[in-house]
Amino acid sequence: MTSLDATRVRAVVRKELMEFRRKRTIVVTMAALPILFLVEPIVSIFVAAPLGSRSYLDHFVILPLLYMLLIPVITPSTLAAFTVVGEREQGTLEPLLTTPLTTQELILGKAAAIMVPTLVMSYSIYVLFLAAVRLFAHPAIASAVFHNGAVLLALFLFAPLVAGWSIVVGMAVSVRASEVRVAQQLGTLASLPIVGVVFLMALNVIHPTFEVALIFALVILAIDLRALRIVSRMFDRERLVTGTRATRS
Repeated sequence: MTSLDATRVRAVVRKELMEFRRKRTIVVTMAALPILFLVEPIVSIFVAAPLGSRSYLDHFVILPLLYMLLIPVITPSTLAAFTVVGEREQGTLEPLLTTPLTTQELILGKAAAIMVPTLVMSYSIYVLFLAAVRLFAHPAIASAVFHNGAVLLALFLFAPLVAGWSIVVGMAVSVRASEVRVAQQLGTLASLPIVGVVFLMALNVIHPTFEVALIFALVILAIDLRALRIVSRMFDRERLVTGTRATRS
């Protein structure tokens, strides 16, 4: 396996971040989606009546908290879908592929450039939401929110893992897609498995405990690493430039 040059990976990250800043529509979309996914938890928590037993309130706040887990899944889908097919449409991919960058360095640089703003936005929203709950929600509701330690752990622990899943799926789609819009539409399918897990937890089919959170984290990490290798094999430079797959002797 070829060694990675951290300097070249950082160069790709800087180049991608500058490209994102120039694409205002992408930035606006990326910022708007998390805000939309914050509305439901805010409404659920702040209009809830503090009635019922402690166990009832604990269960009541699980769904709004887990709903925010969709933020790091949905947020990077637009950027990941753009990362390859978007550059190919603009004509900036070919010069990039002729540089000494290895495939692994290029993919890691692009993935890291998507991961950084995703995590900054996700964690910022988590902290703001929890601060608002502590300061303004009814004490019984706020206590129930902070009593769900396993769910709060899942929010912070799963954010980079589910974002990584969304990024590798989006990049795989972007490598194969013929245009950005198609890639973005297909990239949103990456959220479906996470949505399924959220609803299973909300319905008590899966009980959110610290042990379950750690097991899911390890499983998602293993899937992310495997998916990253698959994307690396899909990244055929000759096909991306000429439209035909490279022949191997």
